[in-house]
Amino acid sequence: MWCGFGKSSATFAATCLITASLVIVDTGFADAQRSYTPQQFRAVLRGLGYNVKVTNTSLRDEETKKAVREFQTGYKLKPVDGIAGTKTQNYAATIIQILQANLNAVLKPNPPLPRDNFYGSRTEAAVKEYQKKYQLQETGIANLALRQKLNEEAKTVFSQPTATPTATPTATPTSKPMATPMATPTSKPMATPTATPTSKPMATPMATPTPTPTATPMATPMATPTATPTSTP
Repeated sequence: MWCGFGKSSATFAATCLITASLVIVDTGFADAQRSYTPQQFRAVLRGLGYNVKVTNTSLRDEETKKAVREFQTGYKLKPVDGIAGTKTQNYAATIIQILQANLNAVLKPNPPLPRDNFYGSRTEAAVKEYQKKYQLQETGIANLALRQKLNEEAKTVFSQPTATPTATPTATPTSKPMATPMATPTSKPMATPTATPTSKPMATPMATPTPTPTATPMATPMATPTATPTSTP
């Protein structure tokens, strides 16, 4: 069994991959050669729904060659020889990239899954989370039926890019600038200069200069010169 479809659905499988590739930015085969170990490539095949045991032995055993031939047939890769060559590995890696991008779009894991071409533990855990969300058997295997459903959801998410940026800039700048500048400058400058200079300068200069010069000069010169010249002759 592989990916949930037989030879009659081979064209549909290829169409599914092409449709899914529209959801992500760079869908081409970016690397000329994938650096899969036998164990990593078997993990990719198993994660996509092919019946293989994940071991690190040569990819030439019959079980693995059968799974590779089914993969090549489903995605119309030539030749269908059961050999995991560069073209076959590149195609498988691109499907994993699409799967990881779609899981990021729908589940929004934090941090996001790296689009690293490998079907590792984090990718498997995200697939299980998606299966749990829809009450499916939590196998951690992203077979064709799951990838089709996930792809449809991801396309819906990517078709609504304008929801977040529209709400944020409109609400924030309108409320703050209006309240702050009008309340602060009006109250302080009018209260301080009016109260302070009026009370102190008026009290001090009027009380001090008036009593001092009037009392002293009038008492001394009038008492002394009148008594002395009269009693001597």
